[in-house]
Amino acid sequence: MAAAAAAAAGPVLWRRLLGLLPGRPGLAALLGRLSDRLGRNRDRRRRRSPWLLLAPLLSPTVPQITSPPCCLCPEGVHRFQWIRNLVPEFGVSSSHVRVLSSPAEFFELMKGQIKVAKRRVVMASLYLGTGPLEQELVDCLESTLEKSLQAKFPSDLKVSILLDFTRGSRGRKNSRTMLLPLLQRFPEQVRVSLFHTPNLRGLLRLLIPERFNETIGLQHIKVYLFDNNVILSGANLSDSYFTNRQDRYVFLQDCPEIADFFTELVDAVGDVSLQLQGDDTVQVVEGMVHPYKGDRAAYCRAANKRVMDVINSARARQQVLHAQTFHGNSLLTQEDAAAAGDRRPAPDTWIYPLIQMKPFEIQIDEIVTETLLTEAERGAKVYLTTGYFNLTQAYMDLVLGTRAEYQILLASPEVNGFFGAKGVAGAIPAAYVHIERQFFSEVCSLGQQERVQLQEYWRRGWTFHAKGLWLYLAGSSLPCLTLIGSPNFGYRSVHRDLEAQIAIVTESRALQQQLHQEQEQLYLRSGVVSSATFEQPSRQVKLWVKMVTPLIKNFF
Repeated sequence: MAAAAAAAAGPVLWRRLLGLLPGRPGLAALLGRLSDRLGRNRDRRRRRSPWLLLAPLLSPTVPQITSPPCCLCPEGVHRFQWIRNLVPEFGVSSSHVRVLSSPAEFFELMKGQIKVAKRRVVMASLYLGTGPLEQELVDCLESTLEKSLQAKFPSDLKVSILLDFTRGSRGRKNSRTMLLPLLQRFPEQVRVSLFHTPNLRGLLRLLIPERFNETIGLQHIKVYLFDNNVILSGANLSDSYFTNRQDRYVFLQDCPEIADFFTELVDAVGDVSLQLQGDDTVQVVEGMVHPYKGDRAAYCRAANKRVMDVINSARARQQVLHAQTFHGNSLLTQEDAAAAGDRRPAPDTWIYPLIQMKPFEIQIDEIVTETLLTEAERGAKVYLTTGYFNLTQAYMDLVLGTRAEYQILLASPEVNGFFGAKGVAGAIPAAYVHIERQFFSEVCSLGQQERVQLQEYWRRGWTFHAKGLWLYLAGSSLPCLTLIGSPNFGYRSVHRDLEAQIAIVTESRALQQQLHQEQEQLYLRSGVVSSATFEQPSRQVKLWVKMVTPLIKNFF
């Protein structure tokens, strides 16, 4: 029994990874069913066994999918090169990567990038707000589109915006009404796609009121792209995210292959979304299954194929580029390349896009995140942050059952985005306190307080929305890997919403210092959670919230 419990508690993603290997569909399906059954059994346990601590010893490791080390490839990244077996790998110079630190910097950079865009502006977000700052952003788009038509040599500027249907349609004045003037004035240049989850349909769609219908599933990807420059973030296009809502942001400059990938990804999701028309109606792309009126299985199959075609074709392109760069007969040194006129620095940083779309059976981000947590060795440090602390059972098991040290940064109730909200939403911060207390009690019961530490972010007048992780290898004072993007590590991110983030692996000390400074700045505004934390008046949770939280925790 003990061995079975430990095996169930340990990650089973090696079984899932088999499904990604060619020629083994039957075995993958069988092991997948076993994995699901073990996962369901694990989720039923109210308390984890102490045998959980043996999970890392019993769990198979990643070598099944790890490529053999390449003697011609840059040294030092081989421990993470297995990721390129799942997604495209983009090698860049660290000089093209800049970490942003504030909402104001994020907002000003976006406006500046829109103003100088010549070929494309691609923006994917949960929603676009309706205040003056959001209008300023729309005005920038309008001005740039106008200039593109009035130029002596008109450019072929295209603007593509992807939002969530339910969130973007909330209220009389909403994301749709904000963008209608652009659609009406520039119908040939502007595309607005509104993703509607296939899980909200039929009677459920009719009965669930506005705002509550957003709990079923959302378009949650946040990517902002201008020609060949890309911003990856967890921030939405709303005034608080431009002023006093702390998030994370990374700016990838002059990275055409990455920009092409995310353009294609947003186009793919846009193709399976509803298209906003100039009269505020919506239409399905010709030949596409309707997301909530059509057959759900057929829609999800079509969406899976459309998105996976983007991932697989980009992965194939990058593999060819990798082979040409490091294995071609005409391999050039940096000096040769410079002499030939190619002044692009040699890559010392690798970008891996991680996509999670469980409604479409795409679970790449989940697989990679679980693998990273599993493989973090004794002495390694993982700094993990989320604005909404509601880890999946699998992630909790890995945090509690692996060897690395964890410092988890989460929002104090006062900086939770729902703090002070009216109605039922106002109780959401208390629900997060309840979840936090349960996890903290488990850490203490397992005697893990020295290895797993919780910290609460607090800043007067601000809210907290940062998410991601930084990985410090054993003996290192700087991170070599970070995850940054939209996922929150919770049930919604894994099972309900469309998510995207990137793994950045770098050998550059300068970029590692940027990432370390980013981590430090966030954690410096936090306090360590202890038993005394939950004795504070603001941490008292009403009985009805405690009773309801287990029933609704998978929806927020």
